[in-house]
Amino acid sequence: MYTSHEDIGYDFEDDPKDKKTLKPHPNIDGGWAWMMVLSSFFVHILIMGSQMALGVLNVEWLEEFHQSRGLTAWVSSLSMGVTLIVGPFIGLFINTCGCRQTAIIGGLLNSLGWVLSAYAANVHYLFITFGVAAGFGSGMAYLPAVVMVGRYFQKRRALAQGLSTTGTGFGTFLMTVLLKYLCAEYGWRNAMFIQGAVSLNLCVCGALMRPLSPGTDGDDPEGKEPHVLPAHSTESIGSSGQLGGAEEKGGGPGTEDSLGDVPAQACHEKAAHRKDMCAFRVLKTVSRLTMRIRKGFRDWYLGYFGTASLFTNRMFVAFIFWALFAYSSFVIPFIHLPEIVNLYNLSEQNDVFPLTSIIAIVHIFGKVILGVVADLPCISVWNVFLMTNFTLVLSIFILPLMHTYAGLAVICALIGFSSGYFSLMPVVTEDLVGIEHLANAYGIIICANGISALLGPPFAGWIYDITQKYDFSFYICGLLYMVGILFLLIQPCIQIIGQSRKKYIDGANV
Repeated sequence: MYTSHEDIGYDFEDDPKDKKTLKPHPNIDGGWAWMMVLSSFFVHILIMGSQMALGVLNVEWLEEFHQSRGLTAWVSSLSMGVTLIVGPFIGLFINTCGCRQTAIIGGLLNSLGWVLSAYAANVHYLFITFGVAAGFGSGMAYLPAVVMVGRYFQKRRALAQGLSTTGTGFGTFLMTVLLKYLCAEYGWRNAMFIQGAVSLNLCVCGALMRPLSPGTDGDDPEGKEPHVLPAHSTESIGSSGQLGGAEEKGGGPGTEDSLGDVPAQACHEKAAHRKDMCAFRVLKTVSRLTMRIRKGFRDWYLGYFGTASLFTNRMFVAFIFWALFAYSSFVIPFIHLPEIVNLYNLSEQNDVFPLTSIIAIVHIFGKVILGVVADLPCISVWNVFLMTNFTLVLSIFILPLMHTYAGLAVICALIGFSSGYFSLMPVVTEDLVGIEHLANAYGIIICANGISALLGPPFAGWIYDITQKYDFSFYICGLLYMVGILFLLIQPCIQIIGQSRKKYIDGANV
Protein backbone atom coordinates (compact mmCIF):
# COMPACT_ATOMS: atom_id res chain seq x y z
CA MET A 1 0.00 0.00 0.00
CA TYR A 2 2.77 2.39 0.85
CA THR A 3 5.28 1.17 -1.70
CA SER A 4 5.91 2.65 -5.12
CA HIS A 5 8.96 2.89 -7.34
CA GLU A 6 9.98 6.02 -5.49
CA ASP A 7 9.37 4.34 -2.18
CA ILE A 8 11.81 1.53 -2.77
CA GLY A 9 14.53 3.95 -3.65
CA TYR A 10 14.65 4.14 -7.42
CA ASP A 11 13.89 6.96 -9.82
CA PHE A 12 12.78 6.51 -13.42
CA GLU A 13 14.62 8.51 -16.08
CA ASP A 14 14.05 8.82 -19.78
CA ASP A 15 16.92 7.57 -21.89
CA PRO A 16 17.53 8.57 -25.51
CA LYS A 17 15.38 5.67 -26.65
CA ASP A 18 12.46 6.80 -24.47
CA LYS A 19 12.78 3.71 -22.29
CA LYS A 20 12.51 3.63 -18.49
CA THR A 21 15.72 2.84 -16.66
CA LEU A 22 16.35 2.44 -12.96
CA LYS A 23 18.81 4.62 -11.06
CA PRO A 24 19.57 4.04 -7.37
CA HIS A 25 18.54 6.95 -5.19
CA PRO A 26 21.55 8.61 -3.51
CA ASN A 27 19.88 8.68 -0.08
CA ILE A 28 19.14 4.95 0.07
CA ASP A 29 21.08 3.30 2.92
CA GLY A 30 22.93 6.52 3.61
CA GLY A 31 22.78 10.30 3.73
CA TRP A 32 19.37 11.53 4.82
CA ALA A 33 18.32 7.94 5.52
CA TRP A 34 20.04 8.10 8.91
CA MET A 35 18.03 11.21 9.72
CA MET A 36 14.96 9.03 9.18
CA VAL A 37 16.34 6.59 11.74
CA LEU A 38 16.90 9.46 14.18
CA SER A 39 13.41 10.82 13.58
CA SER A 40 11.82 7.39 14.04
CA PHE A 41 13.94 6.84 17.17
CA PHE A 42 12.51 9.96 18.83
CA VAL A 43 8.99 9.07 17.68
CA HIS A 44 9.34 5.74 19.50
CA ILE A 45 10.60 7.57 22.59
CA LEU A 46 7.72 10.06 22.62
CA ILE A 47 4.93 7.63 21.72
CA MET A 48 5.76 4.06 22.68
CA GLY A 49 7.97 5.12 25.58
CA SER A 50 5.26 7.35 27.03
CA GLN A 51 2.65 4.61 26.69
CA MET A 52 4.83 2.03 28.42
CA ALA A 53 5.27 4.48 31.32
CA LEU A 54 1.53 4.97 31.84
CA GLY A 55 1.63 2.72 34.91
CA VAL A 56 2.84 5.77 36.85
CA LEU A 57 -0.26 7.74 35.85
CA ASN A 58 -2.51 4.71 36.37
CA VAL A 59 -1.68 4.77 40.10
CA GLU A 60 -2.48 8.51 40.23
CA TRP A 61 -5.82 8.00 38.46
CA LEU A 62 -6.80 5.23 40.89
CA GLU A 63 -6.19 7.56 43.83
CA GLU A 64 -7.88 10.55 42.17
CA PHE A 65 -11.09 9.05 40.78
CA HIS A 66 -11.58 6.02 43.12
CA GLN A 67 -12.77 3.78 40.29
CA SER A 68 -12.21 0.05 39.84
CA ARG A 69 -8.90 -1.13 38.46
CA GLY A 70 -10.59 -2.65 35.44
CA LEU A 71 -12.31 0.61 34.48
CA THR A 72 -9.23 2.75 35.13
CA ALA A 73 -7.00 0.45 33.09
CA TRP A 74 -9.16 1.21 30.05
CA VAL A 75 -7.54 4.65 29.80
CA SER A 76 -4.06 3.25 29.21
CA SER A 77 -5.22 0.34 27.09
CA LEU A 78 -7.34 2.61 24.89
CA SER A 79 -4.35 4.80 24.18
CA MET A 80 -2.13 1.83 23.33
CA GLY A 81 -4.82 -0.04 21.45
CA VAL A 82 -6.05 2.87 19.34
CA THR A 83 -2.45 3.72 18.38
CA LEU A 84 -2.02 0.30 16.79
CA ILE A 85 -5.57 -0.50 15.68
CA VAL A 86 -5.83 2.60 13.49
CA GLY A 87 -2.62 1.59 11.69
CA PRO A 88 -4.34 0.23 8.57
CA PHE A 89 -6.60 3.30 8.35
CA ILE A 90 -3.71 5.76 8.76
CA GLY A 91 -2.57 4.38 5.42
CA LEU A 92 -5.39 6.40 3.85
CA PHE A 93 -3.88 9.62 5.24
CA ILE A 94 -0.41 8.56 4.06
CA ASN A 95 -1.63 7.88 0.55
CA THR A 96 -3.52 11.18 0.45
CA CYS A 97 -1.34 13.65 2.38
CA GLY A 98 2.02 11.94 2.62
CA CYS A 99 4.05 10.79 5.62
CA ARG A 100 5.35 14.23 6.57
CA GLN A 101 1.94 15.94 6.81
CA THR A 102 0.37 12.91 8.50
CA ALA A 103 3.05 12.81 11.21
CA ILE A 104 2.84 16.56 11.89
CA ILE A 105 -0.95 16.45 12.24
CA GLY A 106 -0.59 13.41 14.49
CA GLY A 107 1.88 15.26 16.72
CA LEU A 108 -0.53 18.16 17.13
CA LEU A 109 -3.45 15.84 17.93
CA ASN A 110 -1.38 13.82 20.40
CA SER A 111 -0.25 16.97 22.21
CA LEU A 112 -3.83 18.25 22.33
CA GLY A 113 -4.98 14.96 23.88
CA TRP A 114 -2.39 15.22 26.67
CA VAL A 115 -3.28 18.84 27.43
CA LEU A 116 -7.05 18.26 27.49
CA SER A 117 -6.55 15.23 29.75
CA ALA A 118 -5.01 17.50 32.37
CA TYR A 119 -8.50 18.95 32.97
CA ALA A 120 -10.25 15.57 33.33
CA ALA A 121 -13.06 15.46 35.88
CA ASN A 122 -13.54 11.68 35.71
CA VAL A 123 -12.21 8.53 34.07
CA HIS A 124 -14.78 8.67 31.26
CA TYR A 125 -13.42 12.06 30.22
CA LEU A 126 -9.97 10.47 29.89
CA PHE A 127 -11.42 7.80 27.62
CA ILE A 128 -12.10 10.46 24.98
CA THR A 129 -9.25 12.91 25.46
CA PHE A 130 -6.40 10.53 26.24
CA GLY A 131 -7.58 7.14 25.02
CA VAL A 132 -9.07 8.17 21.67
CA ALA A 133 -7.67 11.63 20.81
CA ALA A 134 -4.09 11.14 22.01
CA GLY A 135 -4.14 7.52 20.82
CA PHE A 136 -5.27 8.45 17.32
CA GLY A 137 -2.63 11.18 17.16
CA SER A 138 0.00 8.66 18.25
CA GLY A 139 -1.06 6.32 15.46
CA MET A 140 -0.81 9.12 12.89
CA ALA A 141 2.77 9.86 13.95
CA TYR A 142 3.89 6.28 14.63
CA LEU A 143 3.09 4.56 11.33
CA PRO A 144 4.80 7.16 9.09
CA ALA A 145 7.94 6.79 11.23
CA VAL A 146 8.04 3.05 10.53
CA VAL A 147 7.13 3.42 6.85
CA MET A 148 9.74 6.10 6.11
CA VAL A 149 12.58 4.01 7.54
CA GLY A 150 11.50 1.18 5.26
CA ARG A 151 11.48 3.51 2.26
CA TYR A 152 14.97 4.84 2.89
CA PHE A 153 16.68 1.49 3.53
CA GLN A 154 17.20 -1.62 1.43
CA LYS A 155 20.37 -3.47 2.41
CA ARG A 156 20.38 -2.27 6.02
CA ARG A 157 16.64 -2.25 6.64
CA ALA A 158 16.77 -4.70 9.56
CA LEU A 159 19.56 -2.75 11.25
CA ALA A 160 17.76 0.56 10.69
CA GLN A 161 14.45 -0.73 12.04
CA GLY A 162 16.22 -2.28 15.02
CA LEU A 163 18.02 0.96 15.88
CA SER A 164 14.89 3.07 15.53
CA THR A 165 12.71 0.77 17.63
CA THR A 166 15.22 0.84 20.50
CA GLY A 167 13.64 4.21 21.17
CA THR A 168 10.84 2.27 22.87
CA GLY A 169 13.23 1.00 25.54
CA PHE A 170 14.99 4.33 26.00
CA GLY A 171 11.65 6.11 26.07
CA THR A 172 10.18 3.77 28.66
CA PHE A 173 13.14 4.35 30.96
CA LEU A 174 13.23 8.13 30.44
CA MET A 175 9.48 8.71 30.51
CA THR A 176 9.01 6.61 33.64
CA VAL A 177 11.57 8.73 35.48
CA LEU A 178 10.17 11.95 33.99
CA LEU A 179 6.53 11.21 34.83
CA LYS A 180 7.40 10.08 38.38
CA TYR A 181 9.33 13.32 38.94
CA LEU A 182 6.63 15.54 37.42
CA CYS A 183 3.84 13.84 39.38
CA ALA A 184 5.79 14.18 42.64
CA GLU A 185 6.72 17.82 42.07
CA TYR A 186 3.70 19.27 40.24
CA GLY A 187 0.88 16.70 40.45
CA TRP A 188 -0.40 14.45 37.70
CA ARG A 189 -2.50 17.16 36.01
CA ASN A 190 0.44 19.50 35.52
CA ALA A 191 2.56 16.51 34.55
CA MET A 192 0.19 15.72 31.68
CA PHE A 193 0.16 19.37 30.64
CA ILE A 194 3.97 19.42 30.49
CA GLN A 195 4.01 16.09 28.66
CA GLY A 196 1.66 17.60 26.08
CA ALA A 197 4.22 20.32 25.43
CA VAL A 198 6.97 17.70 25.12
CA SER A 199 4.85 15.77 22.61
CA LEU A 200 4.96 18.73 20.23
CA ASN A 201 8.42 17.48 19.31
CA LEU A 202 6.57 14.87 17.22
CA CYS A 203 5.92 17.69 14.75
CA VAL A 204 9.67 18.26 14.47
CA CYS A 205 10.18 14.55 13.85
CA GLY A 206 7.49 14.66 11.18
CA ALA A 207 9.14 17.64 9.49
CA LEU A 208 12.31 15.55 9.08
CA MET A 209 10.40 12.94 7.04
CA ARG A 210 11.50 14.30 3.69
CA PRO A 211 10.18 12.36 0.69
CA LEU A 212 12.73 10.61 -1.48
CA SER A 213 11.80 12.38 -4.70
CA PRO A 214 9.48 15.26 -5.74
CA GLY A 215 6.73 12.89 -6.80
CA THR A 216 6.79 10.85 -3.59
CA ASP A 217 4.73 11.28 -0.46
CA GLY A 218 1.73 12.99 -1.95
CA ASP A 219 3.51 15.93 -3.58
CA ASP A 220 2.75 17.19 -7.04
CA PRO A 221 4.37 14.73 -9.46
CA GLU A 222 5.76 17.52 -11.57
CA GLY A 223 6.82 19.53 -8.56
CA LYS A 224 5.78 22.74 -10.27
CA GLU A 225 3.18 25.39 -9.68
CA PRO A 226 0.56 25.88 -12.41
CA HIS A 227 1.74 28.32 -15.04
CA VAL A 228 -0.25 31.52 -14.87
CA LEU A 229 -0.41 33.88 -17.82
CA PRO A 230 0.69 37.43 -16.98
CA ALA A 231 -2.02 40.04 -16.85
CA HIS A 232 -2.10 42.43 -19.75
CA SER A 233 -0.75 45.90 -19.09
CA THR A 234 -2.01 49.12 -20.60
CA GLU A 235 0.90 49.00 -23.03
CA SER A 236 -0.01 45.55 -24.29
CA ILE A 237 -3.57 46.64 -24.69
CA GLY A 238 -2.42 49.69 -26.54
CA SER A 239 -0.37 47.64 -28.99
CA SER A 240 -3.28 45.50 -30.13
CA GLY A 241 -7.01 45.41 -30.21
CA GLN A 242 -9.16 48.48 -29.90
CA LEU A 243 -6.42 50.67 -28.46
CA GLY A 244 -4.06 49.91 -31.34
CA GLY A 245 -6.82 50.64 -33.84
CA ALA A 246 -7.41 54.03 -32.26
CA GLU A 247 -3.73 54.95 -32.58
CA GLU A 248 -3.59 53.86 -36.23
CA LYS A 249 -6.43 56.14 -37.08
CA GLY A 250 -4.09 58.92 -35.99
CA GLY A 251 -6.62 61.48 -35.06
CA GLY A 252 -10.25 61.81 -36.09
CA PRO A 253 -13.16 63.10 -34.21
CA GLY A 254 -13.52 61.68 -30.70
CA THR A 255 -9.94 60.38 -30.48
CA GLU A 256 -9.14 62.31 -27.34
CA ASP A 257 -12.40 61.10 -25.73
CA SER A 258 -11.58 57.45 -26.50
CA LEU A 259 -8.09 57.89 -25.10
CA GLY A 260 -9.59 59.25 -21.93
CA ASP A 261 -11.64 56.02 -21.46
CA VAL A 262 -8.62 53.69 -21.92
CA PRO A 263 -7.34 53.66 -18.28
CA ALA A 264 -10.76 52.80 -16.88
CA GLN A 265 -11.33 50.09 -19.51
CA ALA A 266 -7.86 48.62 -18.88
CA CYS A 267 -8.42 48.48 -15.11
CA HIS A 268 -11.78 46.79 -15.61
CA GLU A 269 -10.33 44.15 -17.93
CA LYS A 270 -7.39 43.59 -15.57
CA ALA A 271 -9.71 43.03 -12.59
CA ALA A 272 -11.88 40.66 -14.60
CA HIS A 273 -8.81 38.73 -15.71
CA ARG A 274 -7.59 38.41 -12.13
CA LYS A 275 -10.98 37.09 -11.01
CA ASP A 276 -10.93 34.51 -13.81
CA MET A 277 -7.41 33.37 -12.90
CA CYS A 278 -8.33 33.19 -9.19
CA ALA A 279 -11.37 31.05 -9.99
CA PHE A 280 -9.21 28.89 -12.26
CA ARG A 281 -6.67 28.35 -9.48
CA VAL A 282 -9.39 27.42 -6.97
CA LEU A 283 -10.98 24.94 -9.38
CA LYS A 284 -7.62 23.42 -10.25
CA THR A 285 -6.69 23.07 -6.56
CA VAL A 286 -10.04 21.44 -5.73
CA SER A 287 -9.67 19.12 -8.72
CA ARG A 288 -6.18 18.06 -7.68
CA LEU A 289 -7.26 17.52 -4.08
CA THR A 290 -10.25 15.44 -5.20
CA MET A 291 -8.09 13.31 -7.48
CA ARG A 292 -5.50 12.84 -4.72
CA ILE A 293 -8.17 11.73 -2.22
CA ARG A 294 -9.75 9.34 -4.73
CA LYS A 295 -6.37 7.85 -5.66
CA GLY A 296 -5.36 7.58 -2.01
CA PHE A 297 -8.60 5.84 -1.08
CA ARG A 298 -8.32 3.48 -4.07
CA ASP A 299 -4.74 2.53 -3.17
CA TRP A 300 -5.70 2.05 0.47
CA TYR A 301 -8.74 -0.08 -0.41
CA LEU A 302 -6.85 -2.28 -2.84
CA GLY A 303 -3.96 -2.54 -0.42
CA TYR A 304 -6.07 -4.10 2.35
CA PHE A 305 -9.29 -5.43 0.91
CA GLY A 306 -7.89 -6.38 -2.47
CA THR A 307 -5.28 -8.74 -1.03
CA ALA A 308 -7.55 -11.67 -0.23
CA SER A 309 -4.57 -13.97 -0.83
CA LEU A 310 -3.19 -12.91 2.56
CA PHE A 311 -6.11 -14.58 4.32
CA THR A 312 -5.86 -17.73 2.22
CA ASN A 313 -2.37 -18.14 3.69
CA ARG A 314 -3.14 -20.33 6.68
CA MET A 315 0.22 -19.68 8.30
CA PHE A 316 -0.41 -15.95 8.16
CA VAL A 317 -3.86 -16.43 9.70
CA ALA A 318 -2.22 -18.38 12.53
CA PHE A 319 0.26 -15.52 12.90
CA ILE A 320 -2.65 -13.08 13.27
CA PHE A 321 -4.18 -15.33 15.93
CA TRP A 322 -0.85 -15.33 17.78
CA ALA A 323 -0.65 -11.52 17.61
CA LEU A 324 -4.08 -11.23 19.24
CA PHE A 325 -2.69 -12.66 22.50
CA ALA A 326 1.03 -11.89 22.36
CA TYR A 327 1.15 -8.14 22.92
CA SER A 328 -1.02 -8.13 26.05
CA SER A 329 1.55 -10.28 27.85
CA PHE A 330 4.10 -7.54 27.27
CA VAL A 331 1.80 -4.61 28.04
CA ILE A 332 0.14 -5.87 31.25
CA PRO A 333 3.34 -5.79 33.36
CA PHE A 334 3.99 -2.17 32.36
CA ILE A 335 0.50 -1.07 33.40
CA HIS A 336 0.06 -3.06 36.61
CA LEU A 337 3.62 -3.55 37.94
CA PRO A 338 3.70 -0.18 39.80
CA GLU A 339 0.60 -1.22 41.76
CA ILE A 340 1.86 -4.77 42.29
CA VAL A 341 4.97 -3.28 43.86
CA ASN A 342 2.77 -1.28 46.24
CA LEU A 343 0.82 -4.40 47.17
CA TYR A 344 4.07 -6.21 48.01
CA ASN A 345 5.35 -3.19 50.03
CA LEU A 346 8.36 -2.78 47.74
CA SER A 347 7.78 0.86 46.87
CA GLU A 348 11.03 2.14 48.39
CA GLN A 349 13.19 -0.28 46.41
CA ASN A 350 11.16 0.31 43.25
CA ASP A 351 11.59 4.08 43.59
CA VAL A 352 15.37 3.64 43.49
CA PHE A 353 15.24 1.61 40.26
CA PRO A 354 11.74 0.92 38.83
CA LEU A 355 11.01 -2.56 37.55
CA THR A 356 9.52 -1.13 34.37
CA SER A 357 12.86 0.59 33.73
CA ILE A 358 14.60 -2.78 34.02
CA ILE A 359 12.29 -4.18 31.35
CA ALA A 360 12.95 -1.15 29.15
CA ILE A 361 16.74 -1.23 29.42
CA VAL A 362 17.09 -4.98 28.85
CA HIS A 363 14.55 -4.68 26.03
CA ILE A 364 17.02 -2.43 24.17
CA PHE A 365 19.80 -5.00 24.39
CA GLY A 366 17.37 -7.78 23.52
CA LYS A 367 16.40 -6.17 20.23
CA VAL A 368 20.01 -5.59 19.19
CA ILE A 369 21.34 -8.99 20.26
CA LEU A 370 18.42 -10.97 18.82
CA GLY A 371 18.72 -9.03 15.56
CA VAL A 372 22.41 -9.86 15.27
CA VAL A 373 21.82 -13.54 16.11
CA ALA A 374 18.95 -13.84 13.65
CA ASP A 375 21.15 -12.42 10.86
CA LEU A 376 23.70 -15.21 11.26
CA PRO A 377 23.62 -17.54 8.24
CA CYS A 378 23.49 -20.67 10.40
CA ILE A 379 20.54 -19.45 12.49
CA SER A 380 16.87 -19.58 11.51
CA VAL A 381 14.86 -16.43 12.23
CA TRP A 382 11.83 -18.56 13.01
CA ASN A 383 13.75 -20.57 15.63
CA VAL A 384 14.94 -17.41 17.37
CA PHE A 385 11.41 -15.99 17.20
CA LEU A 386 9.80 -19.09 18.73
CA MET A 387 12.44 -19.50 21.44
CA THR A 388 12.00 -15.93 22.64
CA ASN A 389 8.24 -16.37 22.67
CA PHE A 390 8.55 -19.46 24.87
CA THR A 391 10.89 -17.56 27.19
CA LEU A 392 8.38 -14.70 27.49
CA VAL A 393 5.52 -17.11 28.26
CA LEU A 394 7.60 -18.83 30.93
CA SER A 395 8.42 -15.46 32.49
CA ILE A 396 4.73 -14.51 32.59
CA PHE A 397 3.92 -17.76 34.43
CA ILE A 398 6.74 -17.28 36.97
CA LEU A 399 6.09 -13.58 37.68
CA PRO A 400 3.18 -14.11 40.16
CA LEU A 401 5.38 -16.47 42.21
CA MET A 402 7.93 -13.75 42.95
CA HIS A 403 7.31 -11.55 46.00
CA THR A 404 10.74 -9.99 46.48
CA TYR A 405 12.30 -7.13 44.57
CA ALA A 406 15.27 -9.25 43.48
CA GLY A 407 13.04 -12.00 42.13
CA LEU A 408 10.79 -9.56 40.31
CA ALA A 409 13.86 -7.81 38.86
CA VAL A 410 15.18 -11.08 37.37
CA ILE A 411 11.82 -11.93 35.81
CA CYS A 412 11.46 -8.38 34.46
CA ALA A 413 14.90 -8.70 32.87
CA LEU A 414 13.77 -11.93 31.16
CA ILE A 415 10.59 -10.24 29.95
CA GLY A 416 12.59 -7.31 28.59
CA PHE A 417 15.12 -9.47 26.75
CA SER A 418 12.66 -12.00 25.30
CA SER A 419 10.29 -9.25 24.14
CA GLY A 420 13.11 -8.08 21.88
CA TYR A 421 11.56 -10.37 19.25
CA PHE A 422 9.47 -7.36 18.19
CA SER A 423 12.37 -6.33 15.95
CA LEU A 424 12.06 -9.71 14.17
CA MET A 425 8.34 -9.38 13.41
CA PRO A 426 8.79 -7.57 10.07
CA VAL A 427 11.28 -10.23 8.96
CA VAL A 428 8.98 -13.08 10.00
CA THR A 429 6.03 -11.40 8.28
CA GLU A 430 8.04 -11.05 5.07
CA ASP A 431 8.92 -14.75 5.19
CA LEU A 432 5.21 -15.57 5.40
CA VAL A 433 3.74 -13.30 2.71
CA GLY A 434 6.64 -12.01 0.61
CA ILE A 435 8.01 -8.52 0.16
CA GLU A 436 5.16 -7.42 -2.12
CA HIS A 437 2.57 -7.91 0.63
CA LEU A 438 4.74 -6.89 3.58
CA ALA A 439 3.23 -3.44 4.20
CA ASN A 440 -0.35 -4.69 4.11
CA ALA A 441 0.36 -7.79 6.16
CA TYR A 442 2.34 -5.92 8.80
CA GLY A 443 -0.48 -3.39 9.12
CA ILE A 444 -2.84 -6.26 9.90
CA ILE A 445 -0.42 -7.67 12.50
CA ILE A 446 -0.13 -4.24 14.14
CA CYS A 447 -3.92 -4.02 14.26
CA ALA A 448 -4.09 -7.43 15.97
CA ASN A 449 -1.48 -6.28 18.48
CA GLY A 450 -3.60 -3.20 19.10
CA ILE A 451 -6.62 -5.32 19.95
CA SER A 452 -4.43 -7.28 22.36
CA ALA A 453 -3.18 -4.07 23.99
CA LEU A 454 -6.73 -2.73 24.16
CA LEU A 455 -8.26 -5.71 25.96
CA GLY A 456 -5.32 -7.05 28.02
CA PRO A 457 -4.88 -4.46 30.82
CA PRO A 458 -8.63 -4.03 31.55
CA PHE A 459 -8.97 -7.81 31.63
CA ALA A 460 -6.19 -8.05 34.20
CA GLY A 461 -7.84 -5.30 36.23
CA TRP A 462 -11.21 -7.05 36.19
CA ILE A 463 -9.63 -10.32 37.32
CA TYR A 464 -8.08 -8.44 40.25
CA ASP A 465 -11.43 -6.87 41.15
CA ILE A 466 -12.95 -10.35 41.32
CA THR A 467 -10.12 -12.29 42.99
CA GLN A 468 -8.20 -9.46 44.73
CA LYS A 469 -5.03 -10.91 43.14
CA TYR A 470 -3.11 -10.28 39.96
CA ASP A 471 -1.88 -13.88 39.87
CA PHE A 472 -4.79 -15.25 37.85
CA SER A 473 -4.49 -12.41 35.34
CA PHE A 474 -0.96 -13.46 34.43
CA TYR A 475 -1.86 -17.16 34.38
CA ILE A 476 -4.82 -16.68 32.03
CA CYS A 477 -2.91 -14.34 29.71
CA GLY A 478 0.01 -16.79 29.69
CA LEU A 479 -2.29 -19.66 28.72
CA LEU A 480 -3.85 -17.68 25.88
CA TYR A 481 -0.40 -16.66 24.71
CA MET A 482 0.68 -20.31 24.75
CA VAL A 483 -2.32 -21.25 22.62
CA GLY A 484 -1.24 -18.66 20.05
CA ILE A 485 2.28 -20.11 19.95
CA LEU A 486 0.90 -23.62 19.54
CA PHE A 487 -1.05 -22.40 16.51
CA LEU A 488 2.24 -21.26 14.98
CA LEU A 489 3.78 -24.68 15.66
CA ILE A 490 0.84 -26.84 14.58
CA GLN A 491 0.03 -25.03 11.33
CA PRO A 492 3.28 -26.02 9.52
CA CYS A 493 2.66 -29.64 10.56
CA ILE A 494 -0.85 -29.47 9.12
CA GLN A 495 0.53 -28.04 5.89
CA ILE A 496 3.16 -30.79 5.63
CA ILE A 497 0.54 -33.47 6.24
CA GLY A 498 -1.75 -31.87 3.63
CA GLN A 499 1.01 -31.71 1.05
CA SER A 500 2.00 -35.32 1.73
CA ARG A 501 -1.60 -36.43 1.37
CA LYS A 502 -1.96 -34.55 -1.90
CA LYS A 503 1.20 -36.13 -3.28
CA TYR A 504 -0.06 -39.57 -2.20
CA ILE A 505 -3.42 -39.04 -3.91
CA ASP A 506 -1.77 -37.73 -7.07
CA GLY A 507 0.57 -40.73 -7.11
CA ALA A 508 -2.34 -43.12 -6.65
CA ASN A 509 -4.27 -41.53 -9.52
CA VAL A 510 -1.25 -41.87 -11.81
